[in-house]
Amino acid sequence: MNLFRRAFVVNALAMVATASLLGACRTRYPLAPSDDSAPMHDYLIGPGDSVNIIVWRNPEVSLTVSVRPDGKITTPLVEDLAASGKTSTQLARDIEQALSKFIQQPVVTVIVTNFSGPYGEQIRVIGEAAKPQALPYRLGMSLMDVLIAVGGITDFAAGNKASIIRVRDGSQLQLRVRLDDLLKEGDISANVMMRPGDVLLIPESFF
Repeated sequence: MNLFRRAFVVNALAMVATASLLGACRTRYPLAPSDDSAPMHDYLIGPGDSVNIIVWRNPEVSLTVSVRPDGKITTPLVEDLAASGKTSTQLARDIEQALSKFIQQPVVTVIVTNFSGPYGEQIRVIGEAAKPQALPYRLGMSLMDVLIAVGGITDFAAGNKASIIRVRDGSQLQLRVRLDDLLKEGDISANVMMRPGDVLLIPESFF
């Protein structure tokens, strides 16, 4: 085999290997299901949330406080009470129990504002998003909702090679999503439902 022919064969084999690698990248992960319904979900309080605590007939201990980075709150008569990871109803009952040492049969209502949610339930967007960030999960949140919140993807994104990392039943799944088809082609079938704790990975296109 002469030198020219050998070089041609090597180049051909390299092209085949590259094509196989690209094909593997496209099919390595299963597509995220487009008909997956949103799970029922009660909002859980997280660090950074504001909670309005109303104690019936006791305005002196009713106030609005922020949940500290350690997930706790402090109110008059109640110090360092864990709030993160609880629903507003659960937190209200815990405050009632703590106040019962000082107030007879306290009735507490908790209203959450300035939503952030627990870190483990936030939607994280990393890679070639216009504004990579963590978003509080909302019931019924779709992939399109997430893309709107982060301002879409950059010109350098490989949108159809993006994927969602999702934990289900203790196991980690990686599901492929088609951002280019959704954003550029308007293919609504590519708009999938998000789950609490999902991580959206948007890789860079190298060509």
